[in-house]
Order: sequence, then structure tokens, then C-alpha cells
Amino acid sequence: MTENMESLILEHLRHIRAGQDAMREDIREIKIRLSNLETEMAQVHVRIAELSVRVDRLSNRVERIETRPGLIEV
Repeated sequence: MTENMESLILEHLRHIRAGQDAMREDIREIKIRLSNLETEMAQVHVRIAELSVRVDRLSNRVERIETRPGLIEV
């Protein structure tokens, strides 16, 4: 191969490698953001479960109040 051809090939390889490096950094950032999103979603699920328990407790309290004699017509 001629020196000029080798130089052209090396230039293309450097360009490809630079593109791969940029993609690698993008993927790293996406993984971090996805991990943060998964953490946030887990916290949302915990909060929903906590609220569900509170609603159940309030529902039980209202039911007990409603069934007390004289408070409502049965």
C-alpha cells in the first residue's frame, strides 16, 4: 500500500474510534439516567403503597363510625 493510502485509512479509523468514544459516553450517560429513573419509580411505588395503606385505614375508620348506633339509618 502506498503511504498516502495508509494515511487515509488511519484517518478513517481515527474518525470511527472518535465516534465510538462519543457513543460510549452517550451510553454511559443514558445508563446513569436510566438508573436514576428506576430509583425514582421505586420511590413512587413505595409512596403509592403507603397512601394505599392510609386510605384503607381511613376507610375502616369511616366504616366503624357509620355502623355506630344512631349515626345512620341501617
